[in-house]
Amino acid sequence: MNAPRLLVLQPSESDPLAKLGDWLEAEGVELDLVPLKEQAAPATLDGYQGVVCLGGEMGALDDLDHPWLADARRLLSNAVAQRVPTLAICLGAQLLAAATGGQVRKGPQGPEVGVLLVAKRDASGRDPLFADLPFTPDVLQFHNDEVHLLPPGAEHLAASPKYPNQAFRVGESAYGLQFHIETTPEIVLNWAAKDPDSAACARAHHFDQEFLEQAHRDFEEVWQPFVARFAKLVRGELSPAGRLGTQLPLV
Repeated sequence: MNAPRLLVLQPSESDPLAKLGDWLEAEGVELDLVPLKEQAAPATLDGYQGVVCLGGEMGALDDLDHPWLADARRLLSNAVAQRVPTLAICLGAQLLAAATGGQVRKGPQGPEVGVLLVAKRDASGRDPLFADLPFTPDVLQFHNDEVHLLPPGAEHLAASPKYPNQAFRVGESAYGLQFHIETTPEIVLNWAAKDPDSAACARAHHFDQEFLEQAHRDFEEVWQPFVARFAKLVRGELSPAGRLGTQLPLV
């Protein structure tokens, strides 16, 4: 049996696949990485069994400076309509929301940065990826914008006190995570060096090497099994969530 192919949209070299790539490859998934600043996105999702969209420093609607963002939104919209399993992280989640009728804006409470908790919402208990997560898993936050309004029919899966729309599912199997699960300590320290104003919003010790290394061990314990469940979804070994809310047509 051929390995399932997964399209990986990378908006910025500052946010690589990192641990997420390791976890997916360990599940036997073939990764087709498209650095969007350098390479045109494919016209369709033909030949792909899943999609990942990573983060970046730009805004989800900054098309004037980054015209390829429109291609990313188009592919994410198509993934939802075609029921292709999708995992969209940080900027990716904002692109997914914007592509399917949600609203994204600059966060009115300022940056959310550091190793923080999110809390599962009631709908997560019947979701194939979220049901087995701890109630308040640790995540890495580093964002200035927020998903202000979820897309019509989306399931709200996790929240934080500062920004409520931390995780959601659109349709059967397209997931948006406002937070990061893919990072390494080195990636986080690079972000802090590049954006010291945002980094200053976190507690100072959150950028200590030892603290970050322990935090990433904790992330792996929770989020590697989550990614393994996503890989099962991509392989067709895990049933997607039932279609709830708005019914999405095939295209």
